[in-house]
Amino acid sequence: MGNSSIKYRVVCAGGGTGGHIYPLLAVVNELKNKSDDYRFLFVGSGEKIEARVVPANGYDFKSIPVIGFARKLTLKNLMFPFRLIYSLIKSLVICFRFKPHVAIGSGAYVSGPVMWAARVMGAKVVLLEQNVYPGITNRLLERYAEEIHISFDETKKYFREQDKLKNNGNPVRSEIKLIDKVEAKKKLGINPEEKLLLFVGGSLGASSINKAVAQNLDKLVERNIEVIWQSGKIYYDRYKHLEKDGVKISAFIDDMSTAYSAADLIVARAGATTLAELTNVGKAVVFIPSPNVAADHQYKNAKALEEKKAAIVLKDNEAGDKLYDVVTNAIFDDELLEELRVNIKYFARPDALGNICDSITKILRESI
Repeated sequence: MGNSSIKYRVVCAGGGTGGHIYPLLAVVNELKNKSDDYRFLFVGSGEKIEARVVPANGYDFKSIPVIGFARKLTLKNLMFPFRLIYSLIKSLVICFRFKPHVAIGSGAYVSGPVMWAARVMGAKVVLLEQNVYPGITNRLLERYAEEIHISFDETKKYFREQDKLKNNGNPVRSEIKLIDKVEAKKKLGINPEEKLLLFVGGSLGASSINKAVAQNLDKLVERNIEVIWQSGKIYYDRYKHLEKDGVKISAFIDDMSTAYSAADLIVARAGATTLAELTNVGKAVVFIPSPNVAADHQYKNAKALEEKKAAIVLKDNEAGDKLYDVVTNAIFDDELLEELRVNIKYFARPDALGNICDSITKILRESI
């Protein structure tokens, strides 16, 4: 595609975790699939998940050195102001050269300098906020935004400019779709007759979930339960030696559609992106919400589903002791699994991606 066909230039920023980068990629992929008029540029940290995932999806990627400000006293905080200033300058240079019409930010500290620089260069800013409790970056960027797309009504109270808010839900990658379960199990080298338990603790991994899996792994295998365990990049080296017949361990799962499709039961954190994906595909799930999040929003999200018999919730500090009983009671109860699959679908927002893209397209057309 030559530059002569480019009508709209869009700079995108966000990352640090899959929960920030995948909604952003979902939007960009959908815009790209609708038209060849776009050119996209992603900006993120060179040390986080976006540095690997964005180029793998075929998009241009540039990095800036900004880091988050730790809440506890650390030497890293001494570097924060210097790296922030450098990141602001570098973002201005990137945006001056790219000349974006629209900037899309999906949260995390890395999006702050880029959205600010894009606004200085005259671009319209669109923010994606996946969580009930918005991050500090999106709250600081509120004044620069044309629109802020949220996923929960409760989020509204944390923003001042209510007219900018649009509750369209969390966009899910269009490639996250269920395929035939038997075929999915065969693709993963798993006996279709055996029950499959999928553990996903997020792109970075979840320490308490990993410890609970390790603690209960032998007992699960003894029950002839096949296990796929995404440990996360940080923890993979610590647990990879536990892989054996019936247990597949990986740092990261690229093909989530196959993994979701094959699973009889999923154990996961209750982050906004995971929630959106699992409600859209309609899978039976045990949520172990992270306690290390603002306003305990993961527990509140998961509890709302449990109250409608759409999921099972296991508290983080009880994971080690109760994991085995909870998952074995569920995975061998076909009626319960079906009830969970049916009920979780009521929380799906399948139109989220289309509505957000339509809104961004409208802004783009009005900006030129």
